[in-house]
Amino acid sequence: MKLSSFLFGTALLAISLNVLSKQTLINADALIDTENGKVVKNVSVLIEDNIIIEVATQGEIQVNADAEVIDLSGKTLIPGLMDMHVHLTSDAADNFLASRGNSVPRMTVKAVKNAELTLMAGFTTVRNLGAKGYSVIGVRDGINAGEVPGPRIWAAGHSVGITGGHCDDNFSPPEAQSLSAGAADGPWAVRAKVRENIKYGANTIKVCATGGVFSKGTKVGIQQLTEDEIRAAVEEAHMRGLVAAAHAHGTEGIKAAIRAGIDSIEHCSFMDDEAIELAIKYGTYLSCDIYNTEYTLAFGVANGVPEENINKEKQVSAAQRESFRRAVQAGANMVFGSDAAIYPHGDNGKQFSRMVRFGMTPMQSLQAATINSAKLLKQEASLGQIKTGFLADIIAVDGNPIEDIDLMETVTFVMKDGKVYKQ
Repeated sequence: MKLSSFLFGTALLAISLNVLSKQTLINADALIDTENGKVVKNVSVLIEDNIIIEVATQGEIQVNADAEVIDLSGKTLIPGLMDMHVHLTSDAADNFLASRGNSVPRMTVKAVKNAELTLMAGFTTVRNLGAKGYSVIGVRDGINAGEVPGPRIWAAGHSVGITGGHCDDNFSPPEAQSLSAGAADGPWAVRAKVRENIKYGANTIKVCATGGVFSKGTKVGIQQLTEDEIRAAVEEAHMRGLVAAAHAHGTEGIKAAIRAGIDSIEHCSFMDDEAIELAIKYGTYLSCDIYNTEYTLAFGVANGVPEENINKEKQVSAAQRESFRRAVQAGANMVFGSDAAIYPHGDNGKQFSRMVRFGMTPMQSLQAATINSAKLLKQEASLGQIKTGFLADIIAVDGNPIEDIDLMETVTFVMKDGKVYKQ
């Protein structure tokens, strides 16, 4: 190759790299430093494509002449929020029993809609813990391909639980012989269901360790899967590099799931001191949906929720909030999990004020929805902070959420993966 040709090719490559690399500079009044638990004033964040490359005081960062500058004066920057428990395929306002007849294609359309609502609320990452027909896995893949807007999704596929348990279909009559796709009895059957979920694209796993509020004929505090069955699911998930969650309201089911090595407990309604101590000992994350009870008790009857389920919600409501308070006080690992679908998608941020009301500081509530959730998903090197080398998932609110946590209900700026979706 001639030297002139080589130099010409090198110059073209340099030009191409320069064209492909887009710089964005965000200036804002403040930034929430989730790692150190403090507010940093008068900040600039430089993003190149989808990566944060520098964070500094305003005026200290040099940028390319063609860099886009976003002025967020009066606003506070926060890492993209993370909700560790959602169900994108369902809407709270739909008639409770009639919606159980929705087809997988219908639920998939709802998931597309709700994914965008969730993103616009500032939640750039979610964990979808159970959906029929691998529907949310399809939506996740569509989001990743840039075909529809939405958050990063960790999708569980079908929830795995016992025949007749919380995650089975108990609303259909016996002659319908309806069995949920995740129903399994015995450790090897549970392993097979986990493997099936992974085969069809699940990147997290959920099991149902106890009864639940919104199922028929289950006692909310009673253990269902045995400890051996839960352990089989956890081992299978961990062997494949996935994080596993356990729906668990009841005390003994919570303890069994923790001893079995589960990564997170969902709901956590009836926790005694031993359960909290076990969670701390094992490093288990606790995900407590302490806002949605208000929606259920206010609107559940109008939405067609049966009396059995309303009564179970009343049973867990105060107990769950007390368990949350005691777990926070004890220093357990806490993440943000809302169970969105039990209340309207897009209202996820309403839970922050309840987390503060029931024991957290405003900073702790933000850390639960950022750095703690990133650690649960094993994404702490790329998500949960506004920091050099991290993915550019950044949101903003007007004012300072540490002084007024209600601001988290009205997110005014959303950037995910370096792209602005709301401004």
